[in-house]
Amino acid sequence: MIGVLPDTELQAMIDRDEITAEPAVMSAQIQPASLDLRLGTVAYRVRASFLAGHGQRVADRLTEFQMHEVDLTGGAVLEKGCVYVVPLMEGLNLPADVQAVANAKSSTGRLDLLTRTITDGGTEFDRITPGYSGPLFAEICPRSFSVLVRPGMRLNQIRFRAGQAVLDDATLAMLHAETPLVNEDAVIDDGLGFSVDLRLPDTTLVGYRAKPHTGVIDLDSIGHYDPAEFWEEVHARDGHIILDPGAFYILVSREAVHIPPDFAAEMAPYLAMVGEFRVHYAGFFDPGFGHDAAGGTGSRGVLEVRCHEAPFVLEHGQIVGRLIYERMAARPAQLYGAGIASNYQGQGLKLSKHFAAPRH
Repeated sequence: MIGVLPDTELQAMIDRDEITAEPAVMSAQIQPASLDLRLGTVAYRVRASFLAGHGQRVADRLTEFQMHEVDLTGGAVLEKGCVYVVPLMEGLNLPADVQAVANAKSSTGRLDLLTRTITDGGTEFDRITPGYSGPLFAEICPRSFSVLVRPGMRLNQIRFRAGQAVLDDATLAMLHAETPLVNEDAVIDDGLGFSVDLRLPDTTLVGYRAKPHTGVIDLDSIGHYDPAEFWEEVHARDGHIILDPGAFYILVSREAVHIPPDFAAEMAPYLAMVGEFRVHYAGFFDPGFGHDAAGGTGSRGVLEVRCHEAPFVLEHGQIVGRLIYERMAARPAQLYGAGIASNYQGQGLKLSKHFAAPRH
């Protein structure tokens, strides 16, 4: 079996104790090509982000960097600008030929909630080596908003793969010719390029910028918050905006993206040619995203943009990132948006699910 492992294989891994959990994994955690990970009952406030390093355990490194312990049992606030490490309810006993990669869930990324997975012996964030056996931890750093969390909340997800699954550019071009991956001309260069839309129809509104001083967001509150209390509208009347260093923006891709059922994709967070900003924190695109068996036109990709060193002029249609497509080892039993709770199928410019629809 070569490729990204589908939902049916994830269930088999659970049955074989290759994915362990206490309490047991719930069916709602199993996505078409990934597994949602759950927060445990305690968070450790640490002085700085860290990796365990070769031959070392996260628990041992915590004794070096821990400042205090936060009991999450009754709900607790993780404060903006602080770094926390939370043991997850799930652990792994991976086969020697299976590796994994983790990523923030869509709603997590749209809140500018930096969430990365670390492991014992790990030397990279979110990358889990073949054959890994041990616990999983989430490093959480709220960047724009303080958040209220509880045990069992699902902020990040993990995807498993066996062998080489990434499509090279020639294969990607052939796939696009067979079943269009975007509704525009495809820019294929080390993946499928996508650009930013700063000329939305019938409006000058092109995005949102996080306000610097806001209240707490309870991650269990869906459709609850007034966007105006947390976000400033970003308008473009001439097809460009200027990104401010350190600011966080929600924008949208110009292209409508399509992920066919036998493939998955991951959005690369940086484009090497444009080093001034990060364009995505939640990078997994599941099989079926933007897919309609009757011939749909895809779904826009929401861009979670943070500008870095200098103010940067972003132009309409500018290439800002790329999608890396991978083969599935088998077609999932359930596709994104097809009878499961997929919050962002058919989306345009859209804030996270915690916010009510903006009033215009």
